[in-house]
Amino acid sequence: MDKLINYLLEFGQLNQQQIDLIKRKAQVLELKKGDYFSEAGKIPKQVAFIEEGILRVCYYNSEGDEITKYFVDENNFAVDINSFNQKIPSSEYVQAVTDCTLLVFSTESLNHLSATIIQWDGIINKITEKALVEKVNKLSPMLAEDAKTRYLSFLEKFPNLANRIPLSYLASYLGITQSSLSRIRKSI
Repeated sequence: MDKLINYLLEFGQLNQQQIDLIKRKAQVLELKKGDYFSEAGKIPKQVAFIEEGILRVCYYNSEGDEITKYFVDENNFAVDINSFNQKIPSSEYVQAVTDCTLLVFSTESLNHLSATIIQWDGIINKITEKALVEKVNKLSPMLAEDAKTRYLSFLEKFPNLANRIPLSYLASYLGITQSSLSRIRKSI
């Protein structure tokens, strides 16, 4: 739980009473590799802070191919923010790539924290803004790069993820086939 509190303190100040309340509102959830945290077609009702492990956000395109949009690792929050905030069914899946330990907040818990801790909404807004900027920074360069450059860029930006995720997910994220990824890896 200390990882969560330290993360929150990067975005605002909390006193001990507020920290204790946050700890009481968080529920520990263990996911096994392959389990889903949330699924397409359902309205997300909880937000997760990843204490340990990696989640991926994915969807199925019109041809039925599974596409990995991005990965979320330790010390980050995970949720389909648009669906969660608007209370509409998600078009994405959030799946455990590895065994995961999550600290989960229900909608009710988050509402209670918002109503009780004056600076809570400001902290959450800063975290959301940071996550959105990071998401744009991850996706934008990939649109103009060739496959080898995208792979090398991934290795540079996420060295701690490269050996922890299956090649099939990485290939999907990079927008290439697994055999193309294998060729790129051999050429490096």
